[in-house]
Amino acid sequence: MTEKEDTAAIALLEFLNAVEAGIASARQIIKEAKIGWDPDQIKWENTEGSAGPYQRSEDINNPEFKAMLKDLQAHNGKLTKEGWFYWVFQNGTTVGRKKRNQTTPTKTQ
Repeated sequence: MTEKEDTAAIALLEFLNAVEAGIASARQIIKEAKIGWDPDQIKWENTEGSAGPYQRSEDINNPEFKAMLKDLQAHNGKLTKEGWFYWVFQNGTTVGRKKRNQTTPTKTQ
């Protein structure tokens, strides 16, 4: 290879590395944007546990359930969304949810 060919090959490799980094970054941004899910699209069953009533779901064939499960896994199996506390059971395929107690802060004057 001549010096010009070496320079061209190095420049091309640098360009390809930059494109690869851009693609990886774009994939991550898209992946993070897709984590939305609608709990109203998931089948919930009312049940009673040792801490009182809650709802549970094993709607594993539902894309909304799958997105919720992914989101929960990204948050160590627990999260609060729109006034509901969600958690994943030990089996990894059952999700429970319970309304969070909403307390109104009191103002002191």
